[in-house]
Amino acid sequence: MNIDGLSLAPLVGELNGALTGGRIDKVFQPDAYSLLLWVRQPGETLRIFLSANPERPKLLLTASSPENPAVAPNFCMLLRKHLEDGRIANIEQHSLDRIVNINIDVRAERGIIVTKRLVIEIMGKHSNIILTQDNIIVDAIKRVNAHVSRYRQVLPGKEYVYPPGQDRLNILETEPSLFAVRVLAESASSLSKAIIAAGIGLGPLTAREIAWRGGFSPDISLSELDHADVEALSEAVASIAVPLQEGQVTPSVIVEGQSRPLAIAAFAPGHLSQYNLHDFPSMSAAVEYFDKFKGRPSLPEKDLLTKMLTAELAKLTRKEAVLVEELSQAENANELRKYGDILMANLYTVTAGVYEQALLDIYSTEPDAQQIVIKLDPERSPLENAQQYYVKYNKAKRSGEHLAGQLKECQGEIAYLESIAIALSHAVANAEVNEVRQELITAGYIKTSEKRRPPTPPSAPLSVKTSDGFSLIVGKNNRQNDQVTFKQAQPDDLWLHTKDIPGSHVIIRGENREITEHAIKEAAQLAAYFSKSRQSANVPVDYTQRRHVRKPSGAKPGFVIYDHQNTVYVTPDETLVQQILRSQQFL
Repeated sequence: MNIDGLSLAPLVGELNGALTGGRIDKVFQPDAYSLLLWVRQPGETLRIFLSANPERPKLLLTASSPENPAVAPNFCMLLRKHLEDGRIANIEQHSLDRIVNINIDVRAERGIIVTKRLVIEIMGKHSNIILTQDNIIVDAIKRVNAHVSRYRQVLPGKEYVYPPGQDRLNILETEPSLFAVRVLAESASSLSKAIIAAGIGLGPLTAREIAWRGGFSPDISLSELDHADVEALSEAVASIAVPLQEGQVTPSVIVEGQSRPLAIAAFAPGHLSQYNLHDFPSMSAAVEYFDKFKGRPSLPEKDLLTKMLTAELAKLTRKEAVLVEELSQAENANELRKYGDILMANLYTVTAGVYEQALLDIYSTEPDAQQIVIKLDPERSPLENAQQYYVKYNKAKRSGEHLAGQLKECQGEIAYLESIAIALSHAVANAEVNEVRQELITAGYIKTSEKRRPPTPPSAPLSVKTSDGFSLIVGKNNRQNDQVTFKQAQPDDLWLHTKDIPGSHVIIRGENREITEHAIKEAAQLAAYFSKSRQSANVPVDYTQRRHVRKPSGAKPGFVIYDHQNTVYVTPDETLVQQILRSQQFL
C-alpha cells in the first residue's frame, strides 16, 4: 500500500467510525504476514484486513474472505485467546506516522475490563503487527531480535517502543507558516527532501505536491529560497492540510497507463495530472482498488511446482524429438531389405574387397534398367554383405515397433503434464495448488517424505451463471474435471472442452430448459479462458451432451473421450469472462 501517514489519517478515521464498539467475532491468519478480523456490529459483520507483508503492507475494510490454512498458525491462536469477544474501544493513528493502534477492551479474570492493543506498523520491509498490553509486547507476527536491530527489539515481554523519527512536525496540528519556516531550516539537499524531513508522515508524493502548489520545483536547492518564499510555501501546505482537517477528503489512486499504479492519496495530486486519476467514495475503496493492480499474493509452492513441471516438460520434449528422429530412421528399414535383395540377385557379379558397387536395381520401374550404388564391407564376402543388410533390416523393423510405442507413451505423458501445468497456472488458492501436488505425487513425479502435511480441505469447482441465467460449473484441475463431469453433471447437461487443447471441463446445467446459443457462447468463453489457448484467437471448443462423454478404463485423471459433438470458435474476452466470474459471489 503506497500511502504515507498524511493520507493514512482519513483511512484510520473511516475504520474508527465503522468499527468502534464492534465485537471481535473471529480472527483468521490467511498467510504468514496477514490477519483478517471479523467485527460484529448491530445488523452486520465487517471484515478488516491487516497485512505486514514487506511488499504489500496494508489495512482496509474488505468484503472478500481470503483462503485460510487448515491449521491456524500460533500467532493466530494467540490472538483468538486474547481478542475474541473483545470490543474495539477505538482505532487511532500514532501522531501522523504510518502506525495504527487498535485498542480492544476485553474481560479478564473476575470481570475486570482490560485494554489490549494491536499495533499495525505499515513501513515497507519493516512492517509488523504487534499485540501489546500495558505497553508490554505479548507477541508479534514478526519477531525482531538484537541480531536484527540493536535499537528496537520486538519480542514477548519487551517494552514496546515506537520506531525512531517521532520528533517531526504534524502538519495537521501545526500552523502552516511555522511548518514552512521549519522546512527552510532543514539541511536537506532539495525542497522535497526538506519537507519530508520536517514533517512526520509525509511521503515523496505529498512533498512534491506541496512544492508544486507553491510554484517551486521539488528538486530546487534550499539555498535558492529565502524568507520571502515562506508565504507561498505555507499557502501550499494549508491547501492540503486545511481540507483534511475539515474532513474534506478526496480518495485518489494515480495510475500510469492501464495497469501501473503509482500511489494513493487523500487529495487530488495536481502535479501528476498527466496520469490517470481515479477517485473513490472512501479510502478503503481506494486501497482495495490499488491492491488489485498488484495481483494476488504469490503462492510459494505454486512457483516450485511450476518450475518442476517446466523442467519435466522440457525433458520430455527433448525425448520426443530424439524418438521422432530414431523412428524416422527405422521407417527406412525397407531400404535395407532392398539392398539385401539386390545383392542376392547380383551375387556373382559383385567384386569382393570393394567399398561400394553399382548394381542393377531389380525394383526399378523404369523401362531401361537402372543401377544403384550399394555400400559394402570390404572385409566381408558378397553373401555376408547381403546377410548383414537383412540383419540390419530385421533389427530396424523390431526397433520401429518399439519406438512407435515409446513415442505414443511420451506424447501422452506430455499431454497429461500440460493439463496439470494449465491447472497450476490457473490455481489461485493453496487448496488448488495442493491438489495439483497430490496428483503429481500419485502419478509418481514427486516423491513423498515421511513427514505428513496437515490435511487441507478440497477446493471446489467454480459455480457461476450466464447472463441469461444458466448455471455453469467449471473444473480448474483434473480432479475437479472428473468431479464436474461424472459426479455433478446430469446426462442431459451440456459438456464443453477445448478441442485437442488441455483445459477445463465446463458444464451447462439444463434444468429442464432448452440451452440457448448465448449460454453456449459464454460457457465456451470460460472453456477457452481456462485452457492453454487463453491468449489465442478463434479457439475451437467442442460441446456435446454429458451422456456422450466417457472415461476409458485406466485413463489418467481428467482424460475422457466423447462423440456427437459440435464445435464453436471463440476468442477469449477478459472483460466478458470477469463479468461472468463476478456472478460467483451472488450464488
